[in-house]
Amino acid sequence: MEEQRVLVTGGAGFIGANLANRLAERNEVIAIDDGSLGTPANLEPGVEFRDRSVLEDGLPTDVDAVFHLAALSSYGMHEDDPQQGARVNVEGFVNVVEQARADGCGAVVYASTSSIYGDRTSPTPEDASVEARTAYEASKLARERYAECFDAGNGTALAGLRLFSIYQGYGGAEAHKGGYANVIAQFADDLANGDAPKIYGDGTQTRDFLHVEDAVRGFELAAEHELSGVYNVGTGESHDFETVVALLNEELGTEIEPEHVPNPIPESAYVHDTCADHSRITEATGWRPRVDLEEGIERVCDPYRSGNGPR
Repeated sequence: MEEQRVLVTGGAGFIGANLANRLAERNEVIAIDDGSLGTPANLEPGVEFRDRSVLEDGLPTDVDAVFHLAALSSYGMHEDDPQQGARVNVEGFVNVVEQARADGCGAVVYASTSSIYGDRTSPTPEDASVEARTAYEASKLARERYAECFDAGNGTALAGLRLFSIYQGYGGAEAHKGGYANVIAQFADDLANGDAPKIYGDGTQTRDFLHVEDAVRGFELAAEHELSGVYNVGTGESHDFETVVALLNEELGTEIEPEHVPNPIPESAYVHDTCADHSRITEATGWRPRVDLEEGIERVCDPYRSGNGPR
């Protein structure tokens, strides 16, 4: 991106902070966050932080681009309080987009989810069928439907990125998510501290794991190209949980077997397999994943080898 003034909502959270810090290298960046899933400690000094909620009026949307990451980002959060989930994920989205459009913002790029595809073992394109099996998925699908209504030629491009399984490890901004972090982060921390990682079921479930660095580039390029519509952001490769634990054991020099436990999430709500077809965003922007799983796991494990790792 050329130097711009940009807003990142949820900008002190996991993906948001990584994005804000990256953008601040050559842009004026404002990050807003209400502190529920983020901390300003994740942000570099070059990012202007404001303690704000996406449900408020008068947000700083007089910018060139808005990156909308603010959300309640897990199944459990929505099941515990579906009303709050709808307020933050749906009303908050509408509120931010309406203010951005009124201020003449050129592009809004927002986070959607691959969970709406359900179980997919082969690379899944954007025109595959989608459904909402949980309140979380319903809130993300609602964003896409509202974006369709908003994207009516008023000068603001709206792009939804259907994110697959984004990870970084507790050595980065993901640490603040704790038990809501990606399984790679949780498994690595367990193994590094001599604990058996807990796997739901038999460990055959698969995820398309994407390092946060690649996800951030997807957001940057979507805004730079002023994309509209929805785009998958994933690697096109899937790995099962048993394989992830084996790779982490190898990298950390540990030999700890995982503990298999009953899945607390109902089968009807649990996504067993994900895999992205990323050809649409690749054709539109040239984006491709650069960090393969082996390199990503090495990065996750590096802080533990230094002796100053998480926990």
